[in-house]
Amino acid sequence: VQLQASGGGLVQAGVSLRLSCAASGRTFTSYIGWFRQAPGKEREFVARITGSGGNTAYADSVKGRFTISRDNAKNTVYLQMNSLKLEDTAVYYCAGSSTWSSQPTRYQYWGQGTLVTVSS
Repeated sequence: VQLQASGGGLVQAGVSLRLSCAASGRTFTSYIGWFRQAPGKEREFVARITGSGGNTAYADSVKGRFTISRDNAKNTVYLQMNSLKLEDTAVYYCAGSSTWSSQPTRYQYWGQGTLVTVSS
């Protein structure tokens, strides 16, 4: 059971970036969430999606700018991030859970994280 996040980078404020989370094993039938952790801050919920992709949820700070989706044929979950802001700078993690939750402690499987840096 492995999750591999990718797609991070250094971008300017206002542009878009898409993160990918490639999964192997039965994890991919689970709920998948994206979290982020900025320097000196706690890990926070960003978005989550059900196994079928039919239901999603977002943190208020990213609602309307970020979109989570999944392609089960490719075992991949995406996080499309538009209109990036300086405060979106963080390490982004994807994680798998057997429950529908925004709490990091409810997620059993974690990827290694990908760094997103937004500059002015």
